[in-house]
Amino acid sequence: MVEQPSGRKILGANLKVLMEKHGVTRNKLSADLNVKYTTLTDWIKGRTYPRIDSIEKLTKYFGISKGDLVENQDPREVNKGIVAIPIIGTIAGGSPILTSENIQGNIYEVKFGLPTGPLFYLRVKGKSMEPTIKDGSLVLIHQQPEVENGEVAAVLIDNEATLKRVHRSDGKYILTPDNPGFKPIILTTDTNNQILGKAIRVINELQ
Repeated sequence: MVEQPSGRKILGANLKVLMEKHGVTRNKLSADLNVKYTTLTDWIKGRTYPRIDSIEKLTKYFGISKGDLVENQDPREVNKGIVAIPIIGTIAGGSPILTSENIQGNIYEVKFGLPTGPLFYLRVKGKSMEPTIKDGSLVLIHQQPEVENGEVAAVLIDNEATLKRVHRSDGKYILTPDNPGFKPIILTTDTNNQILGKAIRVINELQ
């Protein structure tokens, strides 16, 4: 029996949520499961449907049932718990990111659909990521030490966080702005310059 497109889309959406919740990148998942990156991408985008052995690998990897992966989730069973996500300002020198001196407030959100692990919002300063991310926007960040090439990340430079697209090459980070009026930044991968986390979504305040 040929799987209908709706089934592929459901599995892809569920797989994407699971990866975000567990902070698992496509590179890591493809390596851990010994699956081609392009094949995994096709599953996530709903282009193809995994074979039964691949579905079993995915369910064992995430510790879920087959139904959790291939069925449309009933919204009545969704955990409606609320979580407070802190808004981070300028990073205080030498202090961990999520400490009181760095927090300017909180945004309260439903937990379902959010990735597991530390989350924080960062308020954007400047226009280097426009038009993708506007000056003054709030960006949700999933705290993690690495991101895939081309993803937007919060990067700590001299105790202040900036948002840029990250590429890693020859032991250096190349931070690329989306605004062509700004130049890329090249950083060495030392302890003073580090990736804080991956940008998940943007909130633009009404003018």
